[in-house]
Amino acid sequence: MDHDELLEIIRSHAPDANKPIAVVRKEFSAFYTGVQEGAGELPVLERVAIGGGVQGFWISVPASAPDRTVLFFHGGGFTIGSTADHVGLCMRIAHAARARVFSVDYRLAPEHLFPSAVADAVVAYRWLISHGYPPHRIVPVGISAGGTLVLDLLLSARDQRILLPPAAVCMSPVIDMMFAGESVTKNQDNDWVSAARLYAIRTMYLAGHDPADPLASPVCADLRGLPRLYIQAGTHEMLIDDITVFVKKARWAGVPVLFELWRDMFHCWQVFADHVPEGKEAIDHIGAFVQNVLSR
Repeated sequence: MDHDELLEIIRSHAPDANKPIAVVRKEFSAFYTGVQEGAGELPVLERVAIGGGVQGFWISVPASAPDRTVLFFHGGGFTIGSTADHVGLCMRIAHAARARVFSVDYRLAPEHLFPSAVADAVVAYRWLISHGYPPHRIVPVGISAGGTLVLDLLLSARDQRILLPPAAVCMSPVIDMMFAGESVTKNQDNDWVSAARLYAIRTMYLAGHDPADPLASPVCADLRGLPRLYIQAGTHEMLIDDITVFVKKARWAGVPVLFELWRDMFHCWQVFADHVPEGKEAIDHIGAFVQNVLSR
């Protein structure tokens, strides 16, 4: 299957804002689960309550070292998604990083508006620390909206004087809720996310809150003092211009940033590793990065 065929399939399953949110979540979960079936036999998930109705799930594979933790935040535009429909991706990351993955089912909009998900990310990080997982053995990893929450977690932990992790990974993060980059228009035929979907996410998640809030749009934040970042993005993403602006700003602020730009890749191509070899390759890169960070 070539990229164009795959994109058409993904577009045909893209969230429909005209449907009830419960239906959209169910359809999204079924599609995402289906495209990740090649990750292997599903592991036993260990569910834990981390406070405020938020749940976390431990995902381990035989290669997972108990002293390496990936704190994972799923995608879905802050309105849909869960651990259940990202298990395949989490398993691949666990294998590649030789780590245990702790995936967080943070609260979703419109039931829980910004900044509820940000608070949940901080609570999850605090929970790990309080249960004997030291910050220097944790690497937060997130995809799409989850990538945004990784940055929100780092900013919040820095400002709250919580010890920071040594590094973090963002896959296709949502950087600017104003969607100011020209690629939102230029790449609309190359990506599966639509401009209408982006604006619907902003409306549903922020509900009138200022999109320039640094925790809504990390590109607006003071980025000084953040740890090492590894960011993956595709040249065909509608959000690529926003991500590129963020990378430049982070580097100017003194943040060490490894930025990988993947040719012809679309939003969240890593989820589709069963169907595009670049997805598996990107995950292998993430695993190597995490191993390097946590072996020091």
